[in-house]
Formats: sequence, structure tokens, C-alpha cells
Amino acid sequence: MYTKQIPLVCLLQTGWEEWQFYDWQFFLLAIPVVFIYGICIGSFLNVVIYRLPAGESLIKRASHCMTCGAKIRIRDLIPIFSWVFLRGKCHSCGEPISPRYPIVEGLNGLVYVACFLAFGLNWNMVLMCIFSSLLIVIAFMDWDTMEMDLRVLAGILVISIPSFFVTDLTIWERLIGAASIGVPFLLIGEISRIVIRKKTGDDIRGIEQGDTILMAVSGFYLGWKPMIPAALIGIFLAAICGLILKRITGESKFAFGPYLCIGLFFGAIFGEELTIWYIARYITPLLEPEVQSYTSDLLHSLPLRL
Repeated sequence: MYTKQIPLVCLLQTGWEEWQFYDWQFFLLAIPVVFIYGICIGSFLNVVIYRLPAGESLIKRASHCMTCGAKIRIRDLIPIFSWVFLRGKCHSCGEPISPRYPIVEGLNGLVYVACFLAFGLNWNMVLMCIFSSLLIVIAFMDWDTMEMDLRVLAGILVISIPSFFVTDLTIWERLIGAASIGVPFLLIGEISRIVIRKKTGDDIRGIEQGDTILMAVSGFYLGWKPMIPAALIGIFLAAICGLILKRITGESKFAFGPYLCIGLFFGAIFGEELTIWYIARYITPLLEPEVQSYTSDLLHSLPLRL
């Protein structure tokens, strides 16, 4: 049965067991609420993205214009809508306000809705929303500075603690998840560092430590099944976008983190089902009949919605 499944079916079935008991009125009410909550949190994410690299406090100073320093009025703090009403300009100095602010807010709202639809209304969904917000902060911060803040990365490790009580993942699945991509990234980073140092004298890595830590802590939170598709998506996107950026700017060095974060988000949503499907479709047929039967029974015992 599993070998006849295609990835699209696996993707569409995510969360179906949770939602088949609700009617359309529930979704009509819940989705806007989740989106609004997401864009409000997204407004705070903008503060984190800009202030952490600058060494500013996240709570001591009120929101202000990055150009003139004027305090932003309360009515101008409505996520997305204030930027539209102000036509993307500061109310005091008239200087343009980066469109990134509403982009981050809207993006966070959309990923919250995606988590809501994929995991249902439960504590796992709450943790996945937090995980998604942390990925957004990491992605934009790395894009700006080509560095990742260890405090944000540690946040992923922190949410792994309550996830022990709301998911069925064992400690071994988490440890394998941390090592499955984290260890190869670490080895590639150290080996490339030696090679680059011999050739150019520069002390740089092909894969930086921040990227390695990101995949390790994410693997500990998600387990090993989502990490394989997550890494493949991230590496593929980085390769394509890296070639495009090199053609445009002529620079070979670019931030790897944003693409890994995209891969991790989609891996968290769909990765487990895709990995189970791939194993059943391509790995199980290669095994001995006895092992094949055992693997098939094991896959059918997993909570895959069919």
C-alpha cells in the first residue's frame, strides 16, 4: 500500500485525522485568528532581527524609526496595515520604511497558518509555530550579517524539552536527527577549512559552524525523518540561488542559513511522510523478504494518515 503512494498524497494527508472532525465554519473563524496572531508575533521578530546583531536591548527602548530615531506612535504599530497606511514612510521624517517589516510579519502569519493546518490545534502546533518563528529570525539575520546568534539557535534546543511531552519521538530518534546532518556538516566544514587554508591562507569553512549548529539542534527537535528532506531542499535551493547570486554580484560567498531554514520548515511540515514514503518505495523492495515484511509492518504501525 505504501509503495503505491506518491509524495503529493503524503503531503495532502498531513493533519487530516485532526481536521476531519471540524466543519468549514471552524476554519473560517480559526484561520484569520491564527494569521493575526502570527503577524503580531512577526512584528516582534522584526525587532529581534534588527536589534540583536546591533547589540541593542529587545525591551528597554520603544520601537523607533531607524533613520531619525523618532518613537513610533501606537497607531503606527499595527502589523502590515500601518506600513500600508503610512505608504511605507516614517510619520516624522518621511524617510522610506523597509518593506521587509510587513514581509516578515506576513510571512510569520502564513507559516503559523501552515502549522495550524498541518498539526492541528494542539501543543505540538504551538511549538512548531515557535520553531518557525525562530527559523525566520535566523534566516533574515544570517542574510544581513552572515552570522547566526547562538541565543536564537539555543531557543530551538529549549523548545525540544517540552516537545518530549507532546510528541512520540524517542531520545534516540532525536540524537540520530542531530547527528544525521550535523555530523556531515561538521566534517565538511573542518575538511574544507584545511583545504582552503592550504590554498589561500584564509581561515574559512565551506560550511560554517552556525549552519552546523542549526542543523544539529533542529535535528534534535524534529528527529531524523524530517531532517533528510530538509537538508536536500536547503542544499538544492542554496545551489540554485548561489549560482544566480554569483552571476549577478560576482561573489561566491553567500548566506547558507536562509536556504537551510526554508528546508527545515518544509521538512517539519512534510518531511516525515516523505521519508516514510521513500523508504517504502525504494529501500524496502531491496531488502530480504523477511526484513521486507518486518519493515512493512513497522511502517504500517507508524501514525501515517492513509
